[in-house]
Amino acid sequence: MTIRVVLDTNVLVSALLFENGRLAWLRRSWQTDAIRPVLAEPTARGLIRVLAYPKFRLTRPAIDQLLGDVLPWCETTAGPIETCQHQVRDPKDQVFLDLALTAGVPVLVSGDGDLLALKHQLQPLLILTPGEFQIWLDAP
Repeated sequence: MTIRVVLDTNVLVSALLFENGRLAWLRRSWQTDAIRPVLAEPTARGLIRVLAYPKFRLTRPAIDQLLGDVLPWCETTAGPIETCQHQVRDPKDQVFLDLALTAGVPVLVSGDGDLLALKHQLQPLLILTPGEFQIWLDAP
């Protein structure tokens, strides 16, 4: 069964840029249909913006190749993202929580402290670090 999940931009970028890094397992997970990342227009735009940061030194073709390693496995939410009543301390992270709740995914994966601070307030939505998510996925 494929698990629908919202991955924040930093998690996605780490999984894409570092093929042998600690989050490389995420890329394999979406490419084997164990998980299906859920994106919306603002989160996809944010991913493209971050991949273009000068510090990564990626060319446009390299960015396109990285996007080709994730977008075909993503589910895209086309409608408006509803703003939920729970406010994230950092407004830039609000879109991930709103997307997770609007799309009805069971899990939001983030290493961001502002999102993780809400982890016990939004059941049944699980807000997990990548490491916690890996353990959760592997549980029987």
